Amino acid sequence: MQFTKLKLTGFKSFVDPTELWIEPGMTGVVGPNGCGKSNLVEALRWVMGETSAKQMRGGGMEDVIFGGTDRRPPRNIAEVVLSLDNAERDAPPQYNTGDEIDVSRRIERGNGSNYRVNGNDVRARDIQTLFADAASGARSTALVSQGRIGALIAAKPTDRRHLLEEAAGITGLHSRRHEAELRLRAAETNLERLDDVLGALEEQLKGLKKQARQATRYRNLSDHIRRAEAIAIHHQWSEANAERDAAIERMTKAEEAVATLTQQVAGATTVATEAANAVPSLREAEAREAAALQRLIIARNELEQEEKRIEAEHQEVVSRIAQIRGDRDREISLKEDAEAALIRLTGEIAALEQAEENQEQDITAAKEVLNTANADVSRLEQNLTEVSQGIAADETRHEALNRRLSEADVRRTRIAQRLEELKKERDAAQATIDEQGAGAEFTAEMEKLRGDLEAARKTADDCEENRTRALATENEARRALQDV
Repeated sequence: MQFTKLKLTGFKSFVDPTELWIEPGMTGVVGPNGCGKSNLVEALRWVMGETSAKQMRGGGMEDVIFGGTDRRPPRNIAEVVLSLDNAERDAPPQYNTGDEIDVSRRIERGNGSNYRVNGNDVRARDIQTLFADAASGARSTALVSQGRIGALIAAKPTDRRHLLEEAAGITGLHSRRHEAELRLRAAETNLERLDDVLGALEEQLKGLKKQARQATRYRNLSDHIRRAEAIAIHHQWSEANAERDAAIERMTKAEEAVATLTQQVAGATTVATEAANAVPSLREAEAREAAALQRLIIARNELEQEEKRIEAEHQEVVSRIAQIRGDRDREISLKEDAEAALIRLTGEIAALEQAEENQEQDITAAKEVLNTANADVSRLEQNLTEVSQGIAADETRHEALNRRLSEADVRRTRIAQRLEELKKERDAAQATIDEQGAGAEFTAEMEKLRGDLEAARKTADDCEENRTRALATENEARRALQDV
């Protein structure tokens, strides 16, 4: 079989129906990069049963459908038809009906792809077997791509064997053998599953036999139970008949008693009728007595309310008498206070008259007191200024004394450290003196050091005394400032 024509519709960049004729001899496709040369090879592989989207340079098999451009909408269907020359009638028997075989693959978005040979639906496995018998196929070595020659040279023996088998035309046999092996494995798996199913059925059969024995026993027990229930029901029927006869006798006696009671009820009804006729007069008497009782109850309630009102008025009169007595005592005290106030106001009026006469003298005296106060204020302000200056000077002296005291503390610390060192040196020197016998010179040196120590201690005491005096002076100045 020879390839004669390749027809593409909606496959990748071939949106319009395109036909590639493959004439006897060498057929070549020439064009710049991006013109679709690789798409022709991929279309050939795709129609021969390629199932890997990566081999088609896409993420999914639907990527082989034309995706659209700025000017043309996308397509939903892609189809590739490969025509084979079967003039020698060397195709498989099921396809060997004509001089030409058309193999087509059609894919639709969301529905997958389907294969046809001469218009009849076939499986992908059938297409792959057809091309394997013709020493071709989607993964065949007859399709030589870039780097394929080097790969064949460096191929492993297994790959070379595959190449030789394909050249010998037995790839289809291997494919059929592989399919037969898969079917045999599937048959073995089915046999294993059948054994498991038979085992499970045997277990179920054992269970069913056990259940059948239990059902037979159940039926036997059910027969015994039905016979026992029939006997028990017969006894119950006999007892019910006896009870029915006794009930009939009791009913006869009850009917006689009912007749007697009916006569008694008739007499009682007559008495009740007479009593009912007497009820209206009794009700009228009861109504009159009830009205009289209601009037007495109302009168009693009115008397109780009157008694309560009289008691409340009595309490109010008593409280008003006590209030009047209190008002009288308060008025008497107010009268006495008014008389005392009248006497005091009379004295104040006399004093005011006398003060009016001495007003001019008091104004002159007040002016003199005011001048004296102004002079005292000026003097106090001047004293305040002087005291403030003195406080500032005292604070300056206090800071200086604090600094001197700090220095004295440092010196005293150093002197104490030096004294310790001197004590250690004295001990060492005394040891040396005792060893060498040079005591006079060392004694003079020690006396000199003791004098220096006493002078340092006196200086520290003087500083502490100066600090104490400065603090006292500061406190006195602060008290004077507060007084001012």
